[in-house]
Amino acid sequence: MAAKWQDFDLSKGSWRIPATNSKSKRSRHVPLNDSALTVIEEMSVIDGSPYVLTNVRTETCYNNINKSWNSIRIEAGMPELRIHDLRHQFASLLVNAGRSLYEVQLIFGYSDPVVTQRHAHLSASSLQEAAQAASLTARDTFTTIVS
Repeated sequence: MAAKWQDFDLSKGSWRIPATNSKSKRSRHVPLNDSALTVIEEMSVIDGSPYVLTNVRTETCYNNINKSWNSIRIEAGMPELRIHDLRHQFASLLVNAGRSLYEVQLIFGYSDPVVTQRHAHLSASSLQEAAQAASLTARDTFTTIVS
């Protein structure tokens, strides 16, 4: 919520989170995908405000977004959805798209690989593909040995 325009390098597709805004108290860079870049580029800049999300009433960053979030999730028909659920979903999407847990760990800024594993869930189809890959490898190995 305290993100500032100066922390974004849209030409490189990167967002620098300063240590003061980071849960780990360490500065880190987050790669931005095309969807995120499109949303950021379409956002309105409020004159004189350094914040990406500026509260027009106070002209500073938001302290919380509970009211807006509640409205959005109710309108979407998902009243139980938590913002943190979106992080879990994104991590799962990355892993199911074949990205490594290490890549997910770096993107999310997790210091502990166990936390990454807890947040990134493999889909049943990904697990089925993994099991099938072992089957194909075993078949090819057996065929090679027999020939």
